[in-house]
Amino acid sequence: MLRFLLRRTLGAVLILFLISAFTFFMFFAIPQDPALLACGKNCTPDALAVIHKNLGLDQPVPVQFWNYVVGVFAGRDFSVGHCAAPCFGVSFNNQQMVWDTLIDRLPLTVSLSLGGLVVFLFVGLAAGMIAAWRRGTAVDKIFSGGSLVLSSLQIYFLGPVVLGIFVYSTGWLDRPKYVPFSENPAGWFMGMLIPWLVMSVIFTANYTRMARSTMIEQLQEEHVRAARAKGMSGRYVFFRYAWRGSLIPIVTILGMDLGALFGGAMVTEITFDLAGIGRLASQSVLNKDLPLTMGVMVFSAALILLFNIIVDALYAVIDPRVRLS
Repeated sequence: MLRFLLRRTLGAVLILFLISAFTFFMFFAIPQDPALLACGKNCTPDALAVIHKNLGLDQPVPVQFWNYVVGVFAGRDFSVGHCAAPCFGVSFNNQQMVWDTLIDRLPLTVSLSLGGLVVFLFVGLAAGMIAAWRRGTAVDKIFSGGSLVLSSLQIYFLGPVVLGIFVYSTGWLDRPKYVPFSENPAGWFMGMLIPWLVMSVIFTANYTRMARSTMIEQLQEEHVRAARAKGMSGRYVFFRYAWRGSLIPIVTILGMDLGALFGGAMVTEITFDLAGIGRLASQSVLNKDLPLTMGVMVFSAALILLFNIIVDALYAVIDPRVRLS
């Protein structure tokens, strides 16, 4: 297990380095000078030169990238002050530390992503297991058909529809907003309820179909049939043997879907005007803010890789037949 985790960690570090290098050097292919964004409308050549020096843009591109990598681990000094490690630089647009901006936006994105994850896993797996348990019945057909319809919906379409019905027309729910959980747990839940439901619709549909198919496959396995032949009840066999075995492919797909989950959170934040990391990413790209763009990409990639490592390690916990080497 330790060798596996060490190998995956080294691979994750290499991937993060390649992502950083690709983003950094692609940014400088843009003809517009990023210092102009920080200089403003009434920019003079002298002021532009000062900004170039303060932001380190007066140095060769490879030197800038090296300083960036060193700053992530050791910190850097800027004209606005010292940036302690992990330092992702200073935003070209507002002169604020990128790391501080990411940490400030992180709670909303984490709340949105984890809440949506809980919703679609609970609803999707439950619906899939019920459909498999009632295979061939009207319940199975309703769940299977409904999952096909829901999988065709998109966040940017469903979001305004839900807002129009439940917020503006009926007034049953408040407009989505983020309230820190520590300040008001009830306000946090109600403010994130609509984004959770909208973001989880597509995932719920996919996991319903996946849970149904994997559960049906598990029910045909030899060890499940042997358990039934021993006189065990159908419900006990279903939950003790078939359900546990069906989790392996679901966990595998879940690890792959973490990137899509973050992408869904980004679209959801933009749809509902929520100030999270996803919306920050779109703003940084539009503003051509290299430090902020790289900070968002590296930070998000690190989280996704971390979750994938954790998911891989969980295989041995879910199924003792799986051994990591």
